[in-house]
Amino acid sequence: MYLNDGEYSLAYCHHTGRSPGILFLGGFRSDMTGIKAMALDQYCRDKGIGFTRFDYMGHGQSSGDFFDGRIGLWLDNARRILAHVATGPQILVGSSMGGWLSLLLARQYPEKIVGLIGVAAAPDFTEQLIWDALSKTQKAQVEQQGFIERQSEYEETPHKISMGFIIEARQHLLLDTPISCHFPVHLLHGQKDVSVPWSVALRLLEHIDGHDARLTLIKGGGHRLSAPDDIQLLLETVEAMYQKVAEEHDG
Repeated sequence: MYLNDGEYSLAYCHHTGRSPGILFLGGFRSDMTGIKAMALDQYCRDKGIGFTRFDYMGHGQSSGDFFDGRIGLWLDNARRILAHVATGPQILVGSSMGGWLSLLLARQYPEKIVGLIGVAAAPDFTEQLIWDALSKTQKAQVEQQGFIERQSEYEETPHKISMGFIIEARQHLLLDTPISCHFPVHLLHGQKDVSVPWSVALRLLEHIDGHDARLTLIKGGGHRLSAPDDIQLLLETVEAMYQKVAEEHDG
């Protein structure tokens, strides 16, 4: 299915079920057919829970050029999905960049978000893990040519990230102020994550201002956390949070 997002068509998959629903937000250059998204989809079907997954502009089956993407634009994609598809209260499950977007989304719509699970959440990764990792010479080169070529361990060829992408993302940085969360938050992070070090998860936990926030570190876990044991832990985490949130919601 597709949602018209003005200039773009956003691909999504949604099935109705019990409320609150679960909305999955994927990672940078990922799509809604990944192992975690599909495992959550099946879990929610089995449990009769409403579930939504989607592709950002320039990702997966959605239209648009990835190079033109921005954190704010992808956040707006998530807003539209939340407004027009994943209606009613939601538990957000955000993977990597999706964890960052989930926190931004929850800040804007606190009345709709009742829980958040971050899987290798990567808030502010554009600044901390990309820009700050460059030397002065590299930064000068990026500013001059307008983009940087970045190699991912998950792709054979490098992809381009524009200087405009880095600059725009600075409007959405989170880790310089407290992050108010009136809902339960549970972060899952692998201690062998070479893409987003687990120190990022500790820093995020320290910045969360809420009554119920916790972090589970997975010894030996990488960035994707898609191994069978990792998926089982994710589903158990979703189950525990859903029971907690559903009781509060019903009450």
